[in-house]
Amino acid sequence: MATDYDAPRKAEDEQEDSLEELKNRRNDKNSGKVDEDEVEAAETFELPGADLSHEELTVRVLPRQADEFTCASCFLVKHRSQIAQEKGGEYYCVDCAA
Repeated sequence: MATDYDAPRKAEDEQEDSLEELKNRRNDKNSGKVDEDEVEAAETFELPGADLSHEELTVRVLPRQADEFTCASCFLVKHRSQIAQEKGGEYYCVDCAA
């Protein structure tokens, strides 16, 4: 027997919302609003160029390890397995050599 895959599938336990319910939901002005305190959102927003001198760095920075290198193009520290080429004692990563 052939199956019509374009036909709508409905389970018997599914109930359709009536047209009146859908219209009421559309007209409900609070249905799409998100509860958000504007003052709280504004306090956490940082403007570009803001003074961050009072902020403290919380990331622990490790020095370059023996199995890592610094790419001469992008200056990122990467694992030695990422070396694509060496030119004049400088190493280039696979991303920059491509």
